Amino acid sequence: MNTKADLLKELRIDRRPEPPPSRRGLWIGLGVAAVVIVVALGAWWLLGRDRPVPVHTAPVVATGGAGSAPASVLDASGYVVARRMATVSSKITGRVREVLIEEGMAVEEGQVLATLDPIDADAQRALSSSQLAAARSQAGSVQAQLAQAEAEARRLDSLVGQQLVSRSQYDQAIAQRDALRAQLTTAQRNARVAADQLAIADLGVDNTVVRAPFAGVVIAKAAQPGEIVSPLSAGGGFTRTGIGTIVDMDSLEIEVDVGEAYIGRVQPQMPVTATLNAYPDWRIPAEVIAIVPTADRGKATVKVRIAIREKDRRIVPDMGVSVSFLEQAAADADAADAAPRSLRVPAGAIVERDGATVAFALAGDRVERRVVGAGATVGAQREVTSGLVAGEDVVVDPPTDLEDGSLVVRQ
Repeated sequence: MNTKADLLKELRIDRRPEPPPSRRGLWIGLGVAAVVIVVALGAWWLLGRDRPVPVHTAPVVATGGAGSAPASVLDASGYVVARRMATVSSKITGRVREVLIEEGMAVEEGQVLATLDPIDADAQRALSSSQLAAARSQAGSVQAQLAQAEAEARRLDSLVGQQLVSRSQYDQAIAQRDALRAQLTTAQRNARVAADQLAIADLGVDNTVVRAPFAGVVIAKAAQPGEIVSPLSAGGGFTRTGIGTIVDMDSLEIEVDVGEAYIGRVQPQMPVTATLNAYPDWRIPAEVIAIVPTADRGKATVKVRIAIREKDRRIVPDMGVSVSFLEQAAADADAADAAPRSLRVPAGAIVERDGATVAFALAGDRVERRVVGAGATVGAQREVTSGLVAGEDVVVDPPTDLEDGSLVVRQ
């Protein structure tokens, strides 16, 4: 019976609802995908967003003022020179211990440029200090003896009047006092001499420190630690006559050689326009300082000094320069300089973006997108009427993905 009942139960249909399928695997997959997306976005943010874009740059150049330019009466060529330039050396011969300058470094007046080995100078100063101490000690000893001798002379002076001591004994005390006075004077003078010798020794120690004689820029580093430096050439491959060369950039001017046949056209205070060979589109206002009153017999030329009226960091010593002497008066030249000047940039620096004419100017290590007013194209240059400032650097042929605020690196 039981067996049949069990068989009948197996044939019964189970009408209970089946449980819904589990979605746990789906949620796990969605979570993993979300994590992958977040990681990918973070990697792009960190690695791709601030990756510097390599670019080529060029300066914004200011050209001459508007209106007719003064006529040139004479053209010449020369070089930029510094009126204040010095190869700094030490006053003494010694071994270089430390050099604190590099080429291109700006220094102030009195700044330490290098130091020499001070062993000898320190030893001489220590000796002078000891000699001064000994001289002062001797002067103190003589002064003490003199005080005793003066007291003895006063005591005998009162006794000799009472005939309690002999006159010869009193005279001997007076002589002893006068001798000690002379010895004290000598000792005090010796102490002053020793003090002067100590001051000289201090100067010797100070001479081991080489300082800048004026503010300027280092253009050459001539010595290295371990070399011997001397104000006079002493021979030998490691003997230097200087530590480095400093140029006062505020003293830059132009020197040109003018042929004798044309020197009559040049006058002091005459306006001049200078053009550096490195920047042919940049016209620099200048004026004649002086005509050097001597001629070069071999070249038949006279040297003319010209002042640069527009200082700029791009002007450096020994640059080649072409100058034009203008016939217009200096006052008229000043008025022409005050007139508005046009700006020029390479034609590839100006592009069209989103319907606007723009250029990308450098601001530190990033770029600023500027809407500019573009003028005529002259050769490889294009005139800019607004949006940029002379001296700024702009990106030439900017990449299509370059945007405002993009991080860039110059090539």
